[in-house]
Amino acid sequence: MTTTTLSTTTPGTTAAVVRVAHAGGWLTVCDLELLSPGRGVAVLLPDGGQAALFLDRSGTVRAISNRDPFSGAYVLSRGLLGSAGGRPFVASPLLKQRFDLESGGCLDDEEVSVPVYAVRVE
Repeated sequence: MTTTTLSTTTPGTTAAVVRVAHAGGWLTVCDLELLSPGRGVAVLLPDGGQAALFLDRSGTVRAISNRDPFSGAYVLSRGLLGSAGGRPFVASPLLKQRFDLESGGCLDDEEVSVPVYAVRVE
């Protein structure tokens, strides 16, 4: 998985855009300036799936599947960000299971995981 750390743009230059990797290549999803630190957004993918995109407070952009495997609902983008043992996670807003934003593994049930998407800021 690739994570990208925020870099500031110089006034008068083009704004940075966030791209997410999927089966068909790279998908431009939004301008970086539209993301709020600590909050997620849902991204519709061309294959019909969804990604949950996050900009953490350190400026790193990450993406995992938006589908909560415990409930089947597409809600992880609405979860709360945190860290456990230095590893960033999102807690599902429904059943509160925590998913590692780097590996996709569930911190509360090691047999469960969600897909992780590579992200880049250009």
